[in-house]
Amino acid sequence: MAEKKGFKMPSSYTVLMIIIALMAVLTWVVPAGHYFETGKDQTEYRVVEKTPQGAYDVLMAPVNAMLGKDTVVNEGKKDEYTIHTDGAIQVSFFIIMVGAFLGVVTETGALDVGIASIVKKYKGREKMLIPILMPIFALGGSTYGMGEETMAFYPLLVPVMMAVGFDSITAVSIVLIGSQIGCLASTVNPFATGVASGAAGISVADGIVLRIIFFVVLLAAAIYFVYNYASKIEKDPTKSLVYNQREEDLKHFKIEQTNATLSKEQKRVLWIFVTTFVIMIVSLVPWGDFGIHIFEQLNNAITGAPLLGELFGHSAPLGTWYFPEVTMLFIFMGVLIGMVSKMSEERFISSFMAGAADLLGVALIVAVARGIQVIMNDGQISATILHMGEGLLKGFSSQLFIILTYIFYLPMSFLIPSSSGLAGATMGIIAPLGEFAHVKASLIVTAFQSANGVLNLLAPTSGIVMGALALGRVPLATWIKYVSKFVGAVVVISILLLVLGTYLPF
Repeated sequence: MAEKKGFKMPSSYTVLMIIIALMAVLTWVVPAGHYFETGKDQTEYRVVEKTPQGAYDVLMAPVNAMLGKDTVVNEGKKDEYTIHTDGAIQVSFFIIMVGAFLGVVTETGALDVGIASIVKKYKGREKMLIPILMPIFALGGSTYGMGEETMAFYPLLVPVMMAVGFDSITAVSIVLIGSQIGCLASTVNPFATGVASGAAGISVADGIVLRIIFFVVLLAAAIYFVYNYASKIEKDPTKSLVYNQREEDLKHFKIEQTNATLSKEQKRVLWIFVTTFVIMIVSLVPWGDFGIHIFEQLNNAITGAPLLGELFGHSAPLGTWYFPEVTMLFIFMGVLIGMVSKMSEERFISSFMAGAADLLGVALIVAVARGIQVIMNDGQISATILHMGEGLLKGFSSQLFIILTYIFYLPMSFLIPSSSGLAGATMGIIAPLGEFAHVKASLIVTAFQSANGVLNLLAPTSGIVMGALALGRVPLATWIKYVSKFVGAVVVISILLLVLGTYLPF
């Protein structure tokens, strides 16, 4: 007798293609419209002739989304206009090259040994590892979306924490909550903040001050939560939520003394790793808008020098970089790390390509997600939906709009678990709607990533969560019981900070 199979949630690709098909159907039903310029900084919505999208358009949507497309409407007529859809190729290639960079870094073992060295240094003071390690994992999440990469650290931390009297939940919390709070409060994470900002038509640096506030406040709350739980276990081991399986866990986890120390090459790799993200952050902040022109002056001095000018004559000053320049940075730094760590050419290329392959799926999903916008633009229903939203939101305050946006992204994150896919699918619609409620696009990006990040703390649909719990031998029900109150606090704090963001000038 055949085994009965239960419902399984389809992949993000399938969900997005279904949404693209549904949007194509809407182009046959929803009136077509376009915003026409009627004067300086003035536009007027008008109903236009329908251009319904068919099966061929659905199949071409991801392709056009990757490459970009200009659709000329009423060509040769008096009321001719062009609908432009930006291609995802810049973002997608950037993501692939970030993966290649991380692949080379991982191959050196610098990150793994670096964490092991910290654990060794704090032997006998293991509880202090909580405020030491959690910010490190949080920075990884905030800067480059550290997620699946954390899986290497659970086998290292769980035995250490259990050996000194804590439990597996404490160890899992340090890595999982630390890294995912960082993702939730992303500052320049290319897979959340980067893709969402690109889809919203703004710089990654827009709104970074509020996101830094998010990072500091929520990380402090996370450290307090985990430290408080560890203190209870330290005083009374029976307070552990997994105390009933402690003996089995002790047998399962082989406590091994680590003698790992960073080599000179690995120390240099870590410095380059950190420097790469510092340069990326500095390069994306629009310093000129703040009256700071030192990077422009420095770039002019370099490009004006006799020999350097010929080598770097076409360079752009830091503060004016975007995806192409930052992509170049990661490629160069990946090569530099390969040289510093004395990799053979064959080993470097292998790790570079393996890292790129790891994030190929993320890069492709950005294009598929943007296919939704292609169908809506070509079917000319984007302007109609915005016009309807404008009418609905006229009575909404900025504060109410941003709260509803946050709530909207909670269930949407279940539907489309990929942060890149969700950003690409929705940001092109939600960000313009925010203008009608006087909400900055950067604040909507922050609402999106904070809501999306919450689910990576407990959602069973998250591979990061399930992988962490499996490695730590922590039952899902037990984890949800443990973390649910903290997640509730995170939601409340996030909403309060988002409301605060509506009053801030930056």
